[in-house]
Amino acid sequence: MKNLPKIAGMAAATALIASPAFAEAGVEAAEHTAFILNSVLFLMGGFLVFWMAAGFTMLEAGLVRSKNVTMQLTKNVVLFSLAAIFYYLIGYNVMYPLGSWSIGTDETGGYLGAFGVAVLEAVGISAEGADDIGYASTGSDFFFQLMFCATTASIVSGTLAERIKLWPFLIFTIILTGLIYPIQASWKWGGGFLDTQWGFLDFAGSTVVHSVGGWAALAGAIILGPRIGKYAKDGRVIPFPGSNLPLATLGTFILWLGWFGFNGGSQLAMGTIGDVADVSRIFANTNAAAAGGVIAALALTQLLYKKPDLTMILNGALAGLVAITAEPLTPTLGQATLIGAVGGVIVVFAVPMLDKLKIDDAVGAIPVHLLAGIWGTLAVLLTNDDATLMGQVVPIIIVGVFVFVVSFVIWSILKMTVGIRVSEEDEINGLDMAELGMEAYPEFSRS
Repeated sequence: MKNLPKIAGMAAATALIASPAFAEAGVEAAEHTAFILNSVLFLMGGFLVFWMAAGFTMLEAGLVRSKNVTMQLTKNVVLFSLAAIFYYLIGYNVMYPLGSWSIGTDETGGYLGAFGVAVLEAVGISAEGADDIGYASTGSDFFFQLMFCATTASIVSGTLAERIKLWPFLIFTIILTGLIYPIQASWKWGGGFLDTQWGFLDFAGSTVVHSVGGWAALAGAIILGPRIGKYAKDGRVIPFPGSNLPLATLGTFILWLGWFGFNGGSQLAMGTIGDVADVSRIFANTNAAAAGGVIAALALTQLLYKKPDLTMILNGALAGLVAITAEPLTPTLGQATLIGAVGGVIVVFAVPMLDKLKIDDAVGAIPVHLLAGIWGTLAVLLTNDDATLMGQVVPIIIVGVFVFVVSFVIWSILKMTVGIRVSEEDEINGLDMAELGMEAYPEFSRS
C-alpha cells in the first residue's frame, strides 16, 4: 500500500510522456535547445559579472583611507545604477546599430550606432518568436552587455578616489556609460570598422572594456591632480596605506570569481558540445592567468623590496585576469599562466613609474586595466593565428586616442564649470564627512 502513490505517479508520468502534447513540446524544446542554453549562459555570466561590482567596491574600500570609504561605497552603488539606466536609454542601441540607422555601410562597418532605447522581447514569446530573435533572448543579451558597461565605470572610480567630488564624477559616468563606452564597443562588437576593416580580436574586452576604463581614468587623474601630500618636494613618494587589507583581499577574490562569467560568458554560445568545452577551457585559462599574475608579483616584490607586497599581489591577480581577457580560449594552460604573469610584472613596474610622473592612482587601476589590457590585446598574437600585428596595434591606438581625448575634454569642461576637486580642507578631513556627512567606521578615529 505504501508504494501505491509512487506507482500511480510513475504511471501518470509515463502517460504524460507518451501523450502527443508532451512529444510535441519535447521536439520544440530540442529544436530550441541552443536558444535556451545560450540565454542561460548570458544570464549566468551576467550575474557573475554583476558580482564584480561588489568586488570593485570592496577592493576600493579596502585600499583607500578610512575617512574616504563611504564615498567609494556610494560611488560604486550609484555608478552601477546610472550605467543600467543610461545603457538602456542610449548605450545599447549605440553599441548595436539598428540596420540602416547606423552611420556607415554593411561592407565597411559602422562608426556610430542608432540612438533609441533598448526594447526587450514580448512577454512569453513563442518558439516562432524565438526564431525571429536569433541565438539568445534579447533580455539576456542586454543584461550581459550592461554588466561590461558598468565595469568600465568602476575602473575610473578607484583611480580618482580620495579627492574628487561626487556629482561631477557621476556626470562623467553618465557620459562614459551612455556614449563613450558604447561608441567604441560598437566598432568591435557591434560589427563596426575595427572588426570589419582591421580584423581586431578582443574576445572579452582587454581593450574594449579594461583599457577604455584605464584611458578614462588616466585623463581624469591628470586633470584632477594628485592627493595632498602624496608627493613630497624632495621627490619622495609618501605611501597612503589602505584602511582594510582583508576587505581588499575579499574584493580581489570576488573579482576573480566574477571573471569566470566575464570571459566564459563571452563565448556567447552554449548550445553544442564544442561550445561547452570551450567555456570550460576559458574558465581554466582565466584561473591560470590570475595565478600567474599573483606568483609573478609575489616573486618580484620579494626581489625588489625584500618583502612581498600584498597590494601588488592583489593587483597582480587582477592584471593577470585583464591580460587573458583579450584571448582566453586559444592559449594552453601554460601560455595562459605566462600571459598572466607578464601582467603581474607590469603592475610591479608600472606603479612606481606612474609615481615618478606624479600621476596619482589611488588603487593601481591604470597599471592593471590600461597597461595590462594593452599587453593582453597584443598577446593575442602569440596564441591566435587569425590575429595580425596591425590588426591589434592600430585598434589599440584608435580606441586609446578616442577615449583619452574625449575623456580629457569632458573632465576639463567639468573642472572649468562645476569643479571636480573638493577643497583642501575637505580632502584633509575626508570625503565621507565633507561630501556625505557619514563615516564608514564612526567608532574609530579617522586617519
